[in-house]
Amino acid sequence: MPLRSDIIGNKLTILATSLTACSVLFLTSCSDNNSTAADTKAVEPAVDLSIFEGCYTVSSDEPAQIKVSEQQGVWVMQMKEPASAKRVWDTPEPLEIVKSSEIPKFFSIDPDNVDAVIARPDRVLVLAHVKPVYANIDPLLDSEYLSYIYKGSNTIYRVKCDEINTDILANPHANLVIDNVNDSI
Repeated sequence: MPLRSDIIGNKLTILATSLTACSVLFLTSCSDNNSTAADTKAVEPAVDLSIFEGCYTVSSDEPAQIKVSEQQGVWVMQMKEPASAKRVWDTPEPLEIVKSSEIPKFFSIDPDNVDAVIARPDRVLVLAHVKPVYANIDPLLDSEYLSYIYKGSNTIYRVKCDEINTDILANPHANLVIDNVNDSI
């Protein structure tokens, strides 16, 4: 017949083993949750691109020059055409979502202050929407929209879309000739 101390010892051993097993399972599940949380952070949240739908220009008092719209489930951009083209907007170019990690390549703004970024696949044109709260407090921003057009960035303005061709030849600045600075050295 086992001694009372042996029975108590066996029960304590079983209790200690159970506690150890529960602790291991608890710690394992905690570490699994941490890796899941890290994996979740790596996934970009869904972006509402409808914030870009509309027309834009480089100065708030100029007619529309760029049009962003969704056509057949794809977001596209179009540029205004001169009257000689016999159409108002050029052929639509597809746009794609830009990851938050790429924002510093185009704009000097903290990615946390940006709602969404879309771009042409060749990155010649990149558009960003700055969170309205940030745009209201940053004295350098007078628009919620930023553009990066071939190696330069600036604010752009959302304006009413129109169906009027541009007349680049009537613009006195259109005939400027800029010498290559490397040629003059």
